[in-house]
Formats: sequence, C-alpha cells, structure tokens
Amino acid sequence: MSDLPHCPACGSAFTYVDGAMLACPECGHEWTPQAASTDDAARVHRDAVGNVLADGDSVTVIKDLKVKGASNALKAGTKVRNIRLVDEDHDIDCRIDGFGPMKLKSAFVRKA
Repeated sequence: MSDLPHCPACGSAFTYVDGAMLACPECGHEWTPQAASTDDAARVHRDAVGNVLADGDSVTVIKDLKVKGASNALKAGTKVRNIRLVDEDHDIDCRIDGFGPMKLKSAFVRKA
C-alpha cells in the first residue's frame, strides 16, 4: 500500500512520484512533497458546484440518495441546516428531519 498523500487539487488517491515531484494522473496536478505536508492542515470543503462550505451552513441535497436501513430515499431538494464538517470520507455530519443523524458527502450537496 502506498503512503503517498492524496492530490491536493482533486483528492485522488492515485498519486505517484515523478522525479522530485508528486503527480496526479487524474487531474494532472504536480506538487512538491514539502507542499503536501502544509496542505493537509488547511483542507477546504467544497460542495458539488465548488462553493466553500463552513460549519453551520445550510445545504440542499442535489440528487436522490438511498439511505441504508430506511424504507425511502432522501429526496433531491431536501434542505439540511447547521452542518458540521469533518475530515472523513463522508465529510458532513448533520441531522435531517425524518431521517435523524446522518453523514453526507459534499459532492451531493449545494450550499443554500
């Protein structure tokens, strides 16, 4: 397993060493290993259209999402208030009326 950092531009895990630089095959971004260590501390969370998200923001779900263990899906257009950002795979912690506490990916929401 590779211990190389993820791409700071697109978040891809498929980075590789190219001489003295690190490179991403998915977006073509190149950076130095020293820059990678400073970028981890300042992670920016963005929604599906590129808006920067912050704790306490309100977001809208942009696509129907199947919810494991629930009988129905989370419908597009559902508004979620007072989100909390975390550094995990699902980077939004929230509480949705009718569903309860849930984790969402920022790629499926738009800032309201």
